[in-house]
Amino acid sequence: MYPDNGQNWGQAYPGHRQAPAQHQWSGGTGWNPPVPLPGLMPHDRPARHSWEIPLLVAAIVLTVVAYVAAIAALFLGVVSTWVLIVLIAPILIAVGRGQLYGSQQVNGIKMTPTQFPDGYRMVAEAAARFGMTEPPDAYVVLGNGRINAFASGHGFRRFVVVYSDLFEIGGEAREPDALAFIIGHEVGHIAAGHASYWRQLGQFAANYIPVVGSALFRSMEYTADNHGYCVRPQGARGAMGVLGAGKYLVSNVGFDELADRATTERGFFPWFVNLLSGHPVLTWRAAALRNRTRHGHLFVKPGQIYRDPQLLRYAADPAGPVTR
Repeated sequence: MYPDNGQNWGQAYPGHRQAPAQHQWSGGTGWNPPVPLPGLMPHDRPARHSWEIPLLVAAIVLTVVAYVAAIAALFLGVVSTWVLIVLIAPILIAVGRGQLYGSQQVNGIKMTPTQFPDGYRMVAEAAARFGMTEPPDAYVVLGNGRINAFASGHGFRRFVVVYSDLFEIGGEAREPDALAFIIGHEVGHIAAGHASYWRQLGQFAANYIPVVGSALFRSMEYTADNHGYCVRPQGARGAMGVLGAGKYLVSNVGFDELADRATTERGFFPWFVNLLSGHPVLTWRAAALRNRTRHGHLFVKPGQIYRDPQLLRYAADPAGPVTR
């Protein structure tokens, strides 16, 4: 239905608003860099999503209110399950973080220069790119078919865990760039402070507040995606493909078709699913990785289908200029 020959990129398809003039493809041979937002391209310091800090402040305020209410209830002699959970939350979070780290220490396969050396190198490169003084520990754990990775911490230690099925996409015949993007995403969570004990304690109430909490977590995922993109922009397409179709079918996923559907899939329930999700829905996430002129959408779907070959060329060679 929509042309995909490269000549129409940078323009909105029929029925959609035109992209800004400075992003149009001129068809010339010179290099005319687009104007992406600061922090959204590989040469930049990765940007925090514009909504993350306001939502974090709201979550901290709600957490403080919850603590004050729980303490007041205790003094009034009102003891309930939620009061106890709030009061012992600092202990629960500390114990949970320690147990999670301990589990990786005794059950995970640690990435080292001799065990999973490619993954170890990707973690070290991402940490260096984000200005971290030392790379976090990194582990491979049995996935049993599940596609997942996460980052956390305990005390002053930070660590990344990659499920074995996801790690397999780094195989020579598959998508090593996608693995580098995903590892950059997880290390990005650490670099952005998302794995901090005090951060997790401060936003504790957000776990129980559907709209505010889920929006905060979506903004954090967009922030981590910005980090992954700065490490390996060419891996964004494969990463979205493997998250959508799995490690074996990733090569069959059309990234642009996936991203286009962020605009074309209409209705209440697609919007509602995103509203309650702790991760951006995959179509919106793909659209955000393709359009680096703005932060990812949190509440309202993208209003236009946006493709810009200059941004793609700029991502591949941010040093420019390039002639063809």
